[in-house]
Amino acid sequence: MVQAYILIQTEVGKAANVAGQIALITGVTQAEDVTGPYDVIVRAEARNVDELGKMVVAQIQAVEGITRTLTCPIVHI
Repeated sequence: MVQAYILIQTEVGKAANVAGQIALITGVTQAEDVTGPYDVIVRAEARNVDELGKMVVAQIQAVEGITRTLTCPIVHI
């Protein structure tokens, strides 16, 4: 299992709507709108890195109002 945080920048005024839509995507365990340099922070999980990448590109980035994403896989050192 691969887990990651996905940091999202949105168009002005779109953070709450984007977080709500992303929360419905299979594999997303948490989606919160926040303040700071990013507007939404998502925690997601997938069976492997390839599936995680497909989720981000095909489903998360497809949500209207997103301008940029940054995917940060969780590592256990």
